[in-house]
Amino acid sequence: MRPARNHPRETLRRQFSILVERCILPPVTLSVVIITYNEEANISRTLESVKPLVCDGKGEIIVVDSGSTDRTVVIAKSFGANVFIEEWKGYAAQKNSAVDKATGNWILSLDADEELETKLAGELDWLLGALHEWEKNGVPVDDDPPAKKLRERGYDYGLDEEHLNGFLIPRRNFFLGRRIRFGGFWPDSKLRLFRRGTGKFEDRLVHEDVLVDGNTSSIQRGSLIHHSYPTLSDYVDHMNRYSSLGAEMVAGRGKVRFSVINIALRPLATFVYNYFFRLGFLDGREGLLLHLYHAVYVSWKYAKAWELSRHRRSR
Repeated sequence: MRPARNHPRETLRRQFSILVERCILPPVTLSVVIITYNEEANISRTLESVKPLVCDGKGEIIVVDSGSTDRTVVIAKSFGANVFIEEWKGYAAQKNSAVDKATGNWILSLDADEELETKLAGELDWLLGALHEWEKNGVPVDDDPPAKKLRERGYDYGLDEEHLNGFLIPRRNFFLGRRIRFGGFWPDSKLRLFRRGTGKFEDRLVHEDVLVDGNTSSIQRGSLIHHSYPTLSDYVDHMNRYSSLGAEMVAGRGKVRFSVINIALRPLATFVYNYFFRLGFLDGREGLLLHLYHAVYVSWKYAKAWELSRHRRSR
């Protein structure tokens, strides 16, 4: 007896279904957004670390550059990034511009001097897949397998109420090449992963954070690596720039008087608190320099605020 043969039309239909299944690209799940200016020393490391999350059509990279004069744009494009050149509008506005260009379901906001630890990249890949499974038919009940999977991993807050809309990611900071473990610099969690349409950077001149509507949780495995200040010159330049922006925020609240407390005693208290009470001295010479110059930053901020306020009154 001869074996049954598939009808040619049925065979053709199966082959066509397989072809269509292979050709349809998956929807963009993740948008990695970065703002840059002359970051050729850092951007390759950052983009290399997110490749596993955006490959094979899973995600996209959005770079908003403010007119770099080095190879930042060329390097970003070599990683397949969508690069937009825009005039500098301030940290929050620039980052929100990048967020607005994202098309993914989730947004991962990174600084150009940050990278994803391998363990973190794997955790984010797993988490995005689990969240997609969880949300297929709305918010599931307790005994649904997707909810169980998330709870077993430690992502339990808000599962019974509404969608999780944001995730805090711990960050490992490096100063002069040394990881800083004490003085308030670990875990230094930042809200960097959030659902598109639910989060924006708050409108402030400096130290801007993402504000998210809805529940948030914390990433359970891995961390960001922050290559913040490789040299003392970088740190001093950064503190000078940030103290000026901070001074504008202080002066914007109203008249600022010359204050010995703010200019001298507050920096001293800041140093004592971070270096001694928060064990910053355990980070060795780098810890001493970091907290010493951070105290100087506090003094600069209030001195500049007084100077700025006095200048405005004299007009």
